[in-house]
Amino acid sequence: MSTHGKYEGLRADRIIATLEKLQARISERFPDSGLSQVCAELIATGRWSARDAARVAQPNLLWRFVLFALLAAGVAAQIYAARLIHLNGFGASAPELVQGLEAAVNLLILFGGAIWFLLTLEERFKRRRVLDGLHRLRSLAHVVDMHQLTKDPTILLSPHPQTNASPQRAMTRFELSRYLDYSAEMLALIGKLAALYGDRMRDAVVVDAVTDVENLTAGLGRKIWQKITIISALEEPGA
Repeated sequence: MSTHGKYEGLRADRIIATLEKLQARISERFPDSGLSQVCAELIATGRWSARDAARVAQPNLLWRFVLFALLAAGVAAQIYAARLIHLNGFGASAPELVQGLEAAVNLLILFGGAIWFLLTLEERFKRRRVLDGLHRLRSLAHVVDMHQLTKDPTILLSPHPQTNASPQRAMTRFELSRYLDYSAEMLALIGKLAALYGDRMRDAVVVDAVTDVENLTAGLGRKIWQKITIISALEEPGA
């Protein structure tokens, strides 16, 4: 019987389903809006990120077989070299013997470094792949933030005449509140997509990068909720 609960880890399919439902809500409320298109792009990126995180969690069996073969060949070469030194050492002078032992030690040090390099190569490849995926999510977070920059609730307090360069502000209080709320939800889900990588790969560098994305989305989300708070205050009686 499994001891793991069903809520102990993030499920990529649930995150994607939430994104799809959010995109449908945005399309119904704001048809043909830029935010709806960004959410559709986020769904595609989320599916890619889910597949990428799943592949990162799986071991590369082909590479590990090649690694085992290389290590076996290296060990065999070390044993062969040690036998040559052992056989030739009896007829060698003391300086020659010391020189041979020094060469053997240097060879062992180089072999140990090569082993460490090969053992960590798969992890470094996966780490770079994860960092590339997190960069895509970070970029999308900034795109979402760009779409809500001009949604200024203070205009509702004291509307001013617009200039030719002024952004169009035709939303009601309710519509502006919903638009900002959708933006905050998208940022939160971007943070959850980033957390998929940290859940699949427990690497210190990856965990730090995931934390950076989560802090970014949380900080951008706080700015949006400050705007929502202003709108909520306007809707209170006597505001």
